[in-house]
Parts: sequence; C-alpha cells; structure tokens
Amino acid sequence: TELQEIAPKEFEGRIKRQGVVNALDDEDFAAAVRETGRKKLIIAGVTNDVCTVYPTLTALQLGYDVQVVADAGGSPTKMADDIAIRRMENAGATITSTVQLLAELAENWTSERGGKIIPFVMGLMPQQ
Repeated sequence: TELQEIAPKEFEGRIKRQGVVNALDDEDFAAAVRETGRKKLIIAGVTNDVCTVYPTLTALQLGYDVQVVADAGGSPTKMADDIAIRRMENAGATITSTVQLLAELAENWTSERGGKIIPFVMGLMPQQ
C-alpha cells in the first residue's frame, strides 16, 4: 500500500482493529492515544459519517481538543457527510481541511518545517 511505502515503520506499528465502529472503543487504540500524553488530536477517517464521527465525539467527551480533517474522508452521500460534520462541529470539534491543517502545522512556508510541508500542499493543489 502507499502508506507502507511512505512510512514503513509507522505502518508496521499501526493498531489493527476488526469491525469496531468507534476506534476509541478498541482498548489497544485507546491506550495508544492515551500513551501519547497529548490532549490535541487530529482525526480523519475513510468515512466521516462512521469512521470519523464516533471517535471524535468520544474524544471530545474525554476532554480532548479535536480537529477533524473533513476533506480527508467522505460519506456515501453529501447529506450524510454534511450531517456528520455538523454533528462533530456542534459537539465542539474544529473542522478543517487538509491544506488548512498543513498550513497551520507549517506556520511559515519559509521555515525549515514549512519547507518540508510545502511539497505536500503543492501536490494537493489542482493542476491547471
């Protein structure tokens, strides 16, 4: 897979869970999140109306500050996607896009960090 090629060590260390709708209901996954010691989470999933919404709602209830990368996932319909995004936002999540998040992480395109991130941003921009 692409992730295995891009980040082989991280891919090998991923939490494998079977059929659990809410990732934070999986004890191995929840423990891995807790063990980071971080209180700010960035969440994205394959589908916003299942994979993203439930761990986001749980994380918010547990006191995490959550940013949801809404355009990194989708839902079977636009209505389902809109409802999931609205539900997460109403619960207190910050809704963002991939490029917004990368810009926030870069802080300054001329910095060392910004220089490392900008190729990803350029790869996401539509080609004319």
